[in-house]
Formats: sequence, C-alpha cells, structure tokens
Amino acid sequence: MQLLTLQTGALAMCVVLAGCGGTPPHEGEFWDPHEEQNRSTHEFNKKLDRVFVTAIKPIVLPEPVFDGLANASRNLGLPSKAVNSVLQGRAEPAVENSLRFVINSTIGIGGVFDPAGAVFGLHETDTDFGETLYVWGWSEGAYVVLPVVGASTERDAIGWLVDFVLDPVNVAFEGQDAVAVTGVRIAGKIANRKRFGDTVDSVLHESADSYAQTRLLYLQSRRYQLSGREENDADAYDPYEDPYAE
Repeated sequence: MQLLTLQTGALAMCVVLAGCGGTPPHEGEFWDPHEEQNRSTHEFNKKLDRVFVTAIKPIVLPEPVFDGLANASRNLGLPSKAVNSVLQGRAEPAVENSLRFVINSTIGIGGVFDPAGAVFGLHETDTDFGETLYVWGWSEGAYVVLPVVGASTERDAIGWLVDFVLDPVNVAFEGQDAVAVTGVRIAGKIANRKRFGDTVDSVLHESADSYAQTRLLYLQSRRYQLSGREENDADAYDPYEDPYAE
C-alpha cells in the first residue's frame, strides 16, 4: 500500500512538472524562468551543505575506507541503471550493470570491492530515468533546483522522482534491511563529499555567483553526457575542461 501511494504521488508530480512546459531553449542556451525560486532553493541547499560538512568533519578514516563506502553505495544503484538501460533499448550496458551488481555484491563483499571491473572487465554505465525520457524524446524543459538534490531540469526532476520511487533495491528491501541500505547510501554520500570537497567548495562556496556557475556546469555536463551517449560525438563540448569541474 505504501509503495502504491508513492507511485501515485510520483505520477502526480510528473503531471505537474509536465504542465510547466514552455518554449525550450535554442541549442547551447539555457531556460531558467524560475530563477527567483531556484536561487532561493540554491541558497537553502548551500546552508544545508555547510551543516552537513560541519557534521561529518570529525569523521576521519583512511582513504581506502572512503573508497569502499563510495563503491558500496554506487553498487546499490546498479539495478536501477540496468532497468533504465533496458527501457532505453541498450542491451549491452543493461547486461554489464547487472553482472557487475551480482559479482560485486557477492565476491566484492557488498560492493566494497570491484572485482567485476578489475578482474572481469565489466564497467559501469551511469544512466537514469532522466536519460530514459531523453531517449524517448522528452524535451529538457526549464532549469530547476530541487531541495537537497540540487541542480536539475524539469525532465531530470521527473526522472529523479521515478528512480527514487521505483528503484528495484528500494522495492526489494523492507524493515531493517531497508535501514541498512539507506545507511550504506548515506555513508557513500559522506565519502564522496569528503573525497571531492575541494571541487564542491570551489563551485558552491567560493564562486562569485555560485548559482550561475552551478547552472552552467550542470547543463553543460548533462547535455554532453546525453549527446555523447546518443551520438558518440567526439567534437562535443567537454565540461570537464572547465577548471571548476576537474
């Protein structure tokens, strides 16, 4: 019943966001009709990040431990990525992500280690329901900033919500198992914030206009990811040439 309620809520949110449509931007431009509200949410997220960083500052662990926590967290996302690859009609990444999950969850001790990549040469393909909507022909929509989640677009916001509600791992585990899964994911967030803290701080807390910088980097990176996968365009703009995205 709870899952059905969440699914119904997700569908309702999709309808609401789909109704926010308008004229999409021209190639290479951005569309930000909700900038005032977006900036307010962005400032809230910055304050939340400072609280989060303060809370995790006392946590000092060896780098291999942080790597293992990040690996375990990413491993939990593989079933959802496999499902999205199927929905996109991409069989090879669906099979690779599935095999990675099975191998790393067993031999890799819950995904802490990566024998699937190191031994079997099976590499992760990162994807989500936002990309699935892109493959299905949905337009990007307006730029939006989501509380806690951060930079997004109307299409990716719908994708994030669907992934969150219908993630196979979330559906499969209940009770204490679900609590353990959530704990691993939170640990992965802590590990990643620790590992990439300097890069995040340079954009989020040290930029003259962190909102504009975040918007630019997110849209460039997302569009590059989608067009690169769809067209394999070697001449596409690479946002990681930007010093803030190293």
